[in-house]
Amino acid sequence: MKISARNQFKGVVSEVRIGAVNTEVHTILKGGEVIIASITKESAESLAIKKGTNVITLIKAPQVTIVTDFVSYLRSARNQLQGKITKVKLGIVSAEVKVGLSDCNYIVATVPHHDVLILGLHEGQEATAVFRADAVILAVAS
Repeated sequence: MKISARNQFKGVVSEVRIGAVNTEVHTILKGGEVIIASITKESAESLAIKKGTNVITLIKAPQVTIVTDFVSYLRSARNQLQGKITKVKLGIVSAEVKVGLSDCNYIVATVPHHDVLILGLHEGQEATAVFRADAVILAVAS
């Protein structure tokens, strides 16, 4: 299967929290990072998601926000992956920012060109990739 989502991570489900409508799925990546997905209860059942299930987490690059300084802000986004910027590819309208995580994993965000300049994003800079749990799609091999 080919898919357009730039961010694709293999992992193992470590926790499943079943709600009345949605199910929260925690996936541990090889490097130890945890990605939390919020999917419908029906989807979790049809995928047979349970602790120990091998999954692929998918996050489209436009759903990822790059943060370099949280200061004292509280944040509601469940997923916050810390690393260092390894690449900034500027385009006319937007830029691609790649944040290196542990174990050779990386996450890509597409960021408006103007924001890259305002934030001064550059290679080697500490950064956190932030995205909501409902921006995560789970895939299971059939």
